[in-house]
Amino acid sequence: MSEHGKSALTTGESARHPVENRRVWDLFVRLFHWSLVSCVVLNQFVLEEGETPHQWVGYAASTLVLARVVWGFVGSTHARFSDFFPTPRSMVGHLRTLWMRQPDAHLGHNPLGAAMMLTLMALVLSLGLTGWLQTTDWFWGEEALQELHETLATTLIWLAGLHAASALVMGRIERVRLVRAMFTGVKQRY
Repeated sequence: MSEHGKSALTTGESARHPVENRRVWDLFVRLFHWSLVSCVVLNQFVLEEGETPHQWVGYAASTLVLARVVWGFVGSTHARFSDFFPTPRSMVGHLRTLWMRQPDAHLGHNPLGAAMMLTLMALVLSLGLTGWLQTTDWFWGEEALQELHETLATTLIWLAGLHAASALVMGRIERVRLVRAMFTGVKQRY
C-alpha cells in the first residue's frame, strides 16, 4: 500500500475494484495536460526552431507549467502535490507491489507517474529558460546553450513517449481507462 494512505485500498474501497467510475482529474488539470501536449507537439514537429511562433509557444508551455505548479498547492484533491508527491518510501512500496504483481491502484498519480509528471514539467521549464536565454545579448549565439536546449527537447520527447506508453500499459494492468480519464476526468474500470 502506498504512503500517505493514497492507495484506493485505504479509502475503504474494495481491493478487487479500487477505482470504479471515480472523478479524479478536474477541468484545469485536463486543460493543462492537453494544452501542454499541444505546445510540445507544435514546437517539436510543426514550428521552425528559433522563430517567433516557436518562442511564443515555448513561453506558453512554461506559463502552463507555472500555473500547474500553483494549482498543485491550491487545486482539487488529486491535483495537489500533497496527494501524490513521490517520496523514496512511496516509490519503493509502489515498485515492490508492481514486482510482486499485487494491486496498487491510486486514485490520482501513482508514485512513478508522479515522478514522471514532475520530471516532464521540470524539462518544460528548463526548455523555456534555455530558449529565453538564447534571445538575450549575453547568450545570443552561444552554441553550448543551443545544444543543451536541443538535448532537453529530445529528452522531453522521449520521456513524453514513455509517459504515454506507461499510461497505456498501466491502464491495461489496472484495467482502468487512464487515457480516457484525462479527457473526461473520470477513471473507469473495464
